[in-house]
Amino acid sequence: MSATEPAVTPDLAAAHGLKPDEYARILKLIGRTPSFTELGIFSAMWNEHCSYKSSRIHLRKLPTKAPWVIRGPGENAGVIDIGDGDACVFKMESHNHPSFIEPYQGAATGVGGILRDVFTMGARPIACLNLLRFGRSTHPKTRQLVAGVVAGIGNYGNSFGVPTVGGSTEFDASYDGNILVNAMAVGLARTDSIFYSAAAGVGNPIVYLGSKTGRDGIHGATMASASFEEDAEEKRPTVQVGDPFSEKLLLEACLELMASGAVIAIQDMGAAGLTSSAVEMGAKGNLGIELDLDAVPCREEGMTAYEMMLSESQERMLMVLKPELEKQAEAIFRKWGLDFAIVGKTTDTLRFVVKHRGEVKADLPIKELGDEAPLYDRPWTQTPQQTASDPGSIKAPFSNRDALLKLLATPNLCSKRWVWEQYDHLILGNSVRPPGGDAAVVRVKEGPKGLALTTDVTARYCAADPYEGGKQAVAESWRNITARGATPLALTDNLNFGNPERPEYMGQFVGCLQGIGEAARALDFPIVSGNVSLYNETQGAGILPTPAIGGVGVIADVSKAAQTGFAREGDTILLIGQTKGWLGQSAYAHDLCGRADGAPPPVDLAAERRNGDLVRRLILSGRVSAAHDISDGGLAVALAEMALAGDMGAEITHLPEGLRRAALFGEDQARYLVTVAQGEAAAVMKECAEAGAPVQAVGRVGGDALILPGEAPILLTELREGHESPLPAFMGGDDNAFSGAFPTEVS
Repeated sequence: MSATEPAVTPDLAAAHGLKPDEYARILKLIGRTPSFTELGIFSAMWNEHCSYKSSRIHLRKLPTKAPWVIRGPGENAGVIDIGDGDACVFKMESHNHPSFIEPYQGAATGVGGILRDVFTMGARPIACLNLLRFGRSTHPKTRQLVAGVVAGIGNYGNSFGVPTVGGSTEFDASYDGNILVNAMAVGLARTDSIFYSAAAGVGNPIVYLGSKTGRDGIHGATMASASFEEDAEEKRPTVQVGDPFSEKLLLEACLELMASGAVIAIQDMGAAGLTSSAVEMGAKGNLGIELDLDAVPCREEGMTAYEMMLSESQERMLMVLKPELEKQAEAIFRKWGLDFAIVGKTTDTLRFVVKHRGEVKADLPIKELGDEAPLYDRPWTQTPQQTASDPGSIKAPFSNRDALLKLLATPNLCSKRWVWEQYDHLILGNSVRPPGGDAAVVRVKEGPKGLALTTDVTARYCAADPYEGGKQAVAESWRNITARGATPLALTDNLNFGNPERPEYMGQFVGCLQGIGEAARALDFPIVSGNVSLYNETQGAGILPTPAIGGVGVIADVSKAAQTGFAREGDTILLIGQTKGWLGQSAYAHDLCGRADGAPPPVDLAAERRNGDLVRRLILSGRVSAAHDISDGGLAVALAEMALAGDMGAEITHLPEGLRRAALFGEDQARYLVTVAQGEAAAVMKECAEAGAPVQAVGRVGGDALILPGEAPILLTELREGHESPLPAFMGGDDNAFSGAFPTEVS
């Protein structure tokens, strides 16, 4: 041990996030007290963020395979075959805690990290999405956090040169002290040119690539694996600093290097930096790794081995290269103005050895650091079942007309244009369907093929019934993609939950995964990548369980992708799917009536499959002029969104089963609105009936107002003003921007 390093004690281990039994396991494993650097390495590799020690046992139960899946979980990103020799590479990850501490850099580096995960696989990024959750609009930090996060996402993506094409932004009191910033990236590669992270060959050079190492982000992964207490602001030094221009250079250099044939293995330096990237490469390849930190390019003087191993400086990669192509590889990186340094070699020892200034700072068994981190089967309790609410008991003191206007002005249902207009969603020129609809559609190369992309989750459903909420999150992603006419192929997830050491929160996690798994199997929608973010709580209060789902689908011809907005005067509006008027856990009950009780709507996966397949066929047949799935806010909100998107009104003349309020605002699942030419309505309805899908003609497109049964018309100008103005007004400093509805802060 160096004289400048502190003595390792149980208290110091605890300060590194290691439990007493974990520290005892380390002592038994290596047969001695670890050095300070070794303690840092263990703390990084065995924390929740890197090891998934509380979740691995349950993640193994998820469906991850299908004929079109090239690579499932376990790599930097998932890979699926989308035909014609093309592969889609994608993943979602969280940057929750860093974004609360320092919203701009936290969100920006979240985008940078997920982009690296994609191009590390040999793919060129073509799109980004996100899922954002903030606290109450009345909370004193919310406005600042929203502004910082949106700016960080926009500036990084815009500067890097990739469009941000979709996302989801909502507010709830449970996120007051722990916001969620989940970033998703999607890229394209050839199916025969995918790169992986397992090291191969003994004696091959390990090369450090990209930007220099600094002291930013040290203990970032450990911080991400702990709950927030009153000292959250003091953790600001653990947040990384991003440089999108350096990342763009790194992308181009990596892709050129991959094309040269020099790369054996490649790994992004993400959470836990040099430590995790080196250990994972060696452990996956059943090899040892030896590093010489004297060769690591540093931007700060006097960095210790401990600091270099735990730094999470951005825009860095680690590669194993073919020795004979080393000079060629170096020339490529020098051309792009990036650091290139041989920092180690692969060995046959199965040891992770770190040297610095002539001293061995770490000598540890590599498999135990990576593949054999602690694994816990945490105790969990099932979330108590809630009974279905009586729709008659849920009634706001407003007319249906006013209820719709108020819902459209709530924080969660108002227009998020203020957010997505700060993102460049048109760069690269392949965005066919922009943000604001069910799913974004992005052209693949020159087309005509395209990808449909979405992120979504309804957290209040998951809190009320984790199993049904997990099913619904997958089904919603399926419907979003289907409503464009695309075939859903695979998903990525970002599982955001509270403290797994508390049985009630662990029960939410287990229940949601059971629902996600069942829905993914029923819909042939495998999970190919993802991230788990636990300990999302502040001073003992956990967030709503928020298993974000990112979905990817393919459409053979983007010109056939359905639009959300009404497109043709006189079209008949068809409601496909069964409506019972389920108001429990609806936005109407929650935001207008202050009701947090009741079971969420059940998800019939057979109906989801049947109705979705039918809607997709109708869209691709060319008979559907507009399509939209029905979700938050029910039929009334879906109609309003279609009217606003198309700048065209509609009159609703019939509602299911004679219901009014419950039919308009209930959130029954497996439902879509489609518009067809009046002369084709009968034939389309017959096709629906033959497929076993309930269908009803509910009205007609046309005019400059939305007219609900028995209500005065709502002019599109009034509808648009009420929907579009609240968020810009709030961000401009108006504390009453969302007034007029029951506070969405009720959880």
